[in-house]
Amino acid sequence: MATFFLSKSHKLIMHNLNSSKLLMFGVTNHTSSVANSLLSRHLLHTISRPPLPNDAGFSRCFATVSGGRRSHTAVSFSDDVDQISTGAPLQQELNFPGGKVKFTPNKLFTSGSSAERTQCYRVLNENGQLLIDSDSLKISKEVAVKMYRDMVTLQVMDTIFYEAQRQGRISFYLTTIGEEAINIASAAALSHNDFVFPQYREPGVLLWRGFTLQEFANQLFGNKYDQGKGRQMPIHYGSKKLNYITVSSTVATQIPHAVGAAYSMKMEKQDACTITYFGDGGSSTGDFHAGLNFSAVMEAPVIFFCRNNGWAISTPITDQLRSDGIVVRGKAYGIPSIRVDGNDALAIYSAVYEARKLAIEKQTPVLIEALTYRAGHHSTSDDSTKYRPADEIEWWRDGQNPVKRFRTWVENNGWWNDQVESEHRSNIRKQLSQAIQAAERVEKPPLSDMFNDVYDVPPKNLNEQEVSLREHVKKHTQEYPSNVAV
Repeated sequence: MATFFLSKSHKLIMHNLNSSKLLMFGVTNHTSSVANSLLSRHLLHTISRPPLPNDAGFSRCFATVSGGRRSHTAVSFSDDVDQISTGAPLQQELNFPGGKVKFTPNKLFTSGSSAERTQCYRVLNENGQLLIDSDSLKISKEVAVKMYRDMVTLQVMDTIFYEAQRQGRISFYLTTIGEEAINIASAAALSHNDFVFPQYREPGVLLWRGFTLQEFANQLFGNKYDQGKGRQMPIHYGSKKLNYITVSSTVATQIPHAVGAAYSMKMEKQDACTITYFGDGGSSTGDFHAGLNFSAVMEAPVIFFCRNNGWAISTPITDQLRSDGIVVRGKAYGIPSIRVDGNDALAIYSAVYEARKLAIEKQTPVLIEALTYRAGHHSTSDDSTKYRPADEIEWWRDGQNPVKRFRTWVENNGWWNDQVESEHRSNIRKQLSQAIQAAERVEKPPLSDMFNDVYDVPPKNLNEQEVSLREHVKKHTQEYPSNVAV
C-alpha cells in the first residue's frame, strides 16, 4: 500500500519539500493544512501511525461512556481522516471459536449504558388496580388469599421479633419490611421440590412452605429444638424437610452453591430447579459473576433472584455500579433476564412462575431483578437514618407498601375485608407471643452439639477442646445461661 501511494504522490512530495512546508505527523484536524489534499493524508497514514489524541479529548470520550453520575450518552471513536479504500471486497463474517461474527468497517465502541433504562414489568399500579392489557397469570382465590395472609403474618412477625430483640430477649434480628411481596409471591410460584438458597431476607419463603411460628422462635432463641442446634446466629434459618438451605451471612456464597445443585438436578433429569436470592450488594461479588457464567455455560436450571432494594447496608446502589442495574448483566452472560416491580405481588408471581417453567423446560438459568426499597433498617445493628433521609424511608414504607397494594386487589375481588384483617392480625400476634414464651422456657442444646456432626471419629484436639470448654463453663457458671446442659 505504501508503495502505491508513494508512486501516485511523487510530484506532491517534491513540491512540499521544495517549498519547505514541513509535514507534521500527528492527529490531523479539520483546520490542518494537510487536509487540503486527499493523497497527502493517505500518504501520512501509510508512513506514520498517529499518536493518541490529546488528554482532554481522550478523557472526554470515555467519561461519556462510563455512566453513573456522568452522562450516559454513548460516544464512538472515529478517525478525522478518510478510510483507505482498496476496492477489495469486504469479508462479511468469520466463524471464530464461539460462533460467527460479522465485520464492519466502522470503528464503534459499544455503549457503556443505554440512554433509556430497561423497562420494569408491573401488573398492579400503586393503587392496587390491574393495568390494562397486563401480561399476567390468572391466580385462584385460594392462592391469592394465602399469599396475602402470609404477607401479613410476615409483617406482624417482623414487628414482634424486632421488639423482642430491643427488649434483650434475643441477640439479633433482621426484617423484611418493604419486601414482603418478594418473599411470599416468589415462594408461591415455586414447587416444594425446588431447592432454595437464600441470603438472609427471605424468611417468607420458609413461612409459605410451612415453617411454623414456633420453629422461627426456636431458631431465634437457639434452644434445643432449633434445627440448627444453636450453632447459628438468629435469623439463620434452615430446613432440610422444606428444601431450604441454611442461611449464611457471608454475602453471595449461596450463588455458586445454587448453580452446582441445579447442575446436579440437570444430570439427574429432575423436574425441578433451584432458586437463589441475593441483594444488590451480592451482585458486586465474584461469586455472582462466577455463578452466572458457570450456569450459562453448563445450562443449569437455576433462577437468580436479585432483590435490588437500593442499599447494601449503608452503600447506595449508585456507589456500586454504573450499569443499568443488575438485569443487564444477564445478557452479558447469555442468560434470559427480566426486571420486575418488587412491590407488586402479582408481577413477581407471574415472573417467577414463567422463569421456573423456562429454566426447567429449556434447561437454562434465568435472572430476575426485583426493584424495591428496603423500608426498614438493615438489621437491629443498624440505624439507616444515619445515611438516608427519614422522610424518604417513610415515603416508600407508606406510598409503595406491597402489602397494602395487594390487599386492595384482594379486597376488590371480594376475598377480604376489615373484619378478617383484624382477626388475622390479632391471631398472629397471640401465636407469636405464645411461641416466644415457649421458646424462652426450653433449655439450650447440650455443649456436645458444638462438637458433633462433623467427624465420624472426633480427632484428639477436638476432644481436648470439649473437655476444656466444660471445665470453663463449670468454673464460670454465672456467665452462662442456667439452662445449658453441660
